Amino acid sequence: MRILIALIAGALFGTGLLVSGMTDTTKVQGWLDLFGAWDPTLAFVMGGAILPMLIAWRMTSGRQPIVGGQFPAPPRPEPDRRLIIGSALFGMGWGLVGLCPGPAMASLSYGGLGGLLFMLAMITGMFIAPGLGAQLDRAANPT
Repeated sequence: MRILIALIAGALFGTGLLVSGMTDTTKVQGWLDLFGAWDPTLAFVMGGAILPMLIAWRMTSGRQPIVGGQFPAPPRPEPDRRLIIGSALFGMGWGLVGLCPGPAMASLSYGGLGGLLFMLAMITGMFIAPGLGAQLDRAANPT
């Protein structure tokens, strides 16, 4: 049952990415081009994602998921060094390539070599990040 729900949710998410244009790198880069040919349409996509998530966080307080496990804790409201560094790296990648992890996965079926290279670079970064984070933590807190 859990796999079926995950499959349906993933298919719905991927379809939403395709329909909204989030897998179109030129549309994403147009959204990020504030001082050029700015395309504001992705603001509606982001609002359409943020508002339901806000409601979902409120509705899940004190409840258990239907298919087991636990809901994740809400994120901490205060930014820390890791969040700021991660956000900066995410933003640079998003601006340079026009893809973030969800749309990159959705675009694998048609993205060609560029989409595949992005996924390989993203996966490499995911493997490097824990070790790099530990080094940054040691550098920030020497004993």
